[in-house]
Amino acid sequence: QGELLNSGGGLVQPGGSLRLSCATSGFTLDHYAIGWFRQVSGAKREGVAAISFQDGATYYADSVKGRFTISRDRSKDTVYLQMNSLKPEDTAVYLCAAGPPSAGYAPREEYEYDFWAQGTQVTVSS
Repeated sequence: QGELLNSGGGLVQPGGSLRLSCATSGFTLDHYAIGWFRQVSGAKREGVAAISFQDGATYYADSVKGRFTISRDRSKDTVYLQMNSLKPEDTAVYLCAAGPPSAGYAPREEYEYDFWAQGTQVTVSS
């Protein structure tokens, strides 16, 4: 059975950058859409960014537009979330998820995803 593995979280100062990775074990991402979500304790999970692995269609939440970039590397079967100009309010557990793709559309809601990674903590603090 396949699983998603995400990594790259950590502690960073405001204005800094981090890159999160979402890789697979046991299956290929080529037929999936991949989304990044974040969750603060006690709050609803928020869709941050998503990409259709086949055609590269993307989605960004308004709160991260212009600061975060989602990308895919077919050779490594990995999706990345480059996070720049980080703010304290970006502090959360970040999780990637995989779901069925639609041409030209990157899913942005939890119910559109089937497989979830464990999550990695991102803390933005001075």
